[in-house]
Amino acid sequence: MQASELQNRFEQIRANKWFEAFVVSVIVISALLVGAKTYELPAGFGSVTLLLDWFISAFFLTEITIRFLAERQKRYFFKSFWNWFDTLIVVISLIPADDAELAVIARLVRVFRVLRMISIIPELRILLVSLVKALPQLGYVMLLMFIIFYIYAAVGSTLFEEINPKLWGDITISLLTLFRVMTFEDWTDVMYETMEVYPLSWAYYLTFIFFTAFAFLNMVIGIVVNVMERENEKARAEKLALLKAEKAAEGFEEVTLDTIMKELKTIKAKLDK
Repeated sequence: MQASELQNRFEQIRANKWFEAFVVSVIVISALLVGAKTYELPAGFGSVTLLLDWFISAFFLTEITIRFLAERQKRYFFKSFWNWFDTLIVVISLIPADDAELAVIARLVRVFRVLRMISIIPELRILLVSLVKALPQLGYVMLLMFIIFYIYAAVGSTLFEEINPKLWGDITISLLTLFRVMTFEDWTDVMYETMEVYPLSWAYYLTFIFFTAFAFLNMVIGIVVNVMERENEKARAEKLALLKAEKAAEGFEEVTLDTIMKELKTIKAKLDK
């Protein structure tokens, strides 16, 4: 079999939907296997889990090799962050789990094999990339939220320290109490306790909840959704460009309105002559 035929065969395997589904299934089995090892299993299952673990490691190594061989320009394979990510996890997961010195590291790496689901499923990649790209904008929102937290914590520690030192003893404890209020974890108990001394203290809690749980949370959601929409548009544009390139390589010419008008003008000029 020639090299070009092997290349085409590897490309077909990589693009096969059943192969992708099988890879996802193996990743799920790997995650279940890691979870099963946290229980006390019967003695007979120890060898079974060990064989499964080696099969999964061997399959992942084979799968990453197929993806590498399917790449026509091999140097482009390592230009992708996800290929580096998958290769690193697969190589490190080859560490023997029964080695006493490396057992903890091997088990931790096998937990992270579940993250390969992100590199396999494009939608998950878009979600993660959108979240990472939104971090700079989210940083300013988090800074503003911290300022609000700090101001309210200082006010709460000043006013409510004598009421309950365990909740308002200093500014760090007050920050934890306010986080509890923001997450609605029995926040009414905290409010009613201070209202016995300061009847209008309800305004303190309601304004804090409005700023943090409502306003800032919606800002965070809006930023992430906005970035996600841009990433989806970028992914669609890349997919369309790839489709056009494949059609051009196969000899197909895209028919547009401008092309038709040019052809009509050419025919009209010939008829006039």
